[in-house]
Amino acid sequence: MHRIEVDAEIDVLEANRRLAAENREFLKKHGITAINIMGATGSGKTLLIEKTADALGDKVRMGAILGDVVGKADYERVARHGVKAEMINTGKECHLDAHLIHHAIEKFNDVDLLLMENVGNLICPVDFDLGEDYRVVMVSVTEGDDVIEKHPEIFRLADVIIINKVALAEAVEANVDKMVEDARKLNAKAKIIKMDLKKDVGFDEWLEWLQEVMSKQNGR
Repeated sequence: MHRIEVDAEIDVLEANRRLAAENREFLKKHGITAINIMGATGSGKTLLIEKTADALGDKVRMGAILGDVVGKADYERVARHGVKAEMINTGKECHLDAHLIHHAIEKFNDVDLLLMENVGNLICPVDFDLGEDYRVVMVSVTEGDDVIEKHPEIFRLADVIIINKVALAEAVEANVDKMVEDARKLNAKAKIIKMDLKKDVGFDEWLEWLQEVMSKQNGR
């Protein structure tokens, strides 16, 4: 009896890496800064994109890809702010992948900034490079102040870690300093922003970071 072992996971991830490299070449060719925004459902990802669209206005040609399992509510929210937007429904999949992005990005060849909202969870998106330039992970204090230490891998790979809804920390008995400390233990290089989008806390810091990285990308 022959025994055949097939490591499907390695094949899938290798195929994803090849497509991600093609995506990265496309983005570079068209001078697009692409940011993969990851985080659990309810962390504030869509609101971050909406407020960014309003803040940048006519200064930046911005696009957004909204990933979700089903539905198009996030797409409709962002499109109302006047930016080019595309919804990707993944069906049963719990993450975006390079193949899905590969089909979508051709519509964004005329933007300067492309924000890609990943499917809402802190586990599945970790292994799937989309071809992005930067990874942002967003959590909220309402998820509990142990959320970062429970999901270490996604934070190790982040360029920016946003701790959102800090104005609610006392009400939900969350220790923001602990969350910052947990993030720093996992990733010494990431920029950490304490934010509350409803109170405009930390949003200017986010915009400053965006402008900084876009300036770097223009010089690449």
